[in-house]
Amino acid sequence: MKPSWFAAGLFVLGLLFTTSSAQQKKEPKEPTYPRVNVAVDYVVDAKWPQRPAGMQWGHVPGIAVDASDNVFVYTRAEHPVQVYDKHGKFVRSWGKELGSPHHIKIDQAGNVWIADIKHHVVQRYTPEGKLLQTLGTKGEAGRDKSHFFMPTDMAIAANGDIFVADGYGNARIVHFDSKGKYLNEWGGLGHGPGQFSIPHAIAISSTGKIFVADRNNVRIQVFTTKGKFLTQWRNIVTPWGFHMTKKDELWVCGSSPMQWRKTDGALGCPPKDQVFMKFDTSGKLLQLFTLPKGYDGLERPGEVNWVHCIAFDSTGNMYLGDIIGRRAQKFVFRPAQK
Repeated sequence: MKPSWFAAGLFVLGLLFTTSSAQQKKEPKEPTYPRVNVAVDYVVDAKWPQRPAGMQWGHVPGIAVDASDNVFVYTRAEHPVQVYDKHGKFVRSWGKELGSPHHIKIDQAGNVWIADIKHHVVQRYTPEGKLLQTLGTKGEAGRDKSHFFMPTDMAIAANGDIFVADGYGNARIVHFDSKGKYLNEWGGLGHGPGQFSIPHAIAISSTGKIFVADRNNVRIQVFTTKGKFLTQWRNIVTPWGFHMTKKDELWVCGSSPMQWRKTDGALGCPPKDQVFMKFDTSGKLLQLFTLPKGYDGLERPGEVNWVHCIAFDSTGNMYLGDIIGRRAQKFVFRPAQK
């Protein structure tokens, strides 16, 4: 006969086994997650655009979209301004007299503004390429009311006033009226409030706030139209290009914040990554998007390499131009599910 303690042990083991089995049976199943896309997305259209034979691209530092969703690609090539429709069909090209392209903008009247860092000018053209206005003195670098030193970008206010980021050579913003009369300027080389180190892009809101991409200083600075410093957004993005929407949302392309390396001539060349951010005019981040950085000479569709400029059409599709990748790309907007 087995001792009583042995029987008691068997009873306890049986009880534990029964309890364990019951617990296992009661464990819930893993949930089936609802596959609802609550985030927006952008997918490359590898067939856009259809370039004509012999229509080459170099660096693409500038891109802009007009009211009819025609896309103006501003490239360092034989045909600097190339226009394509939203489907990728070639429309026209012009600008063989231009020097070295940088940013391009289209104002509310449909005029095309270009920054030419080789010729040290900012110019206004018709969409067909007829020259209407020149700011700066072509072929002459300087720092005064009539000279720039490698200007990078321009912003056009609703009243026609022009704000020029005078950019690589002069760390300043210059303000003109619609007829090109010099009104004001502010800035200087440095990293304090109101100073710049490559003011690389500029935008203006409908309420008259001026936004400056202070690239080497890893910040966006905000001013009044009179040049009064309002605030700065630091350590968020190394900004390269701007696009201001009709809703006063500022899109920024560039890279995440980084420090100087011994080999850098300008900060972030090459960038460590490629980011795209949308802010409201108070600096609140509304949207963040990233794309892979391509390998030099081996870039695939959907990758960017030294992304330099950004623009959007009326349906939210995104257009990007990059330097080392030497191309413009269209990314089709995919909305979130409701």
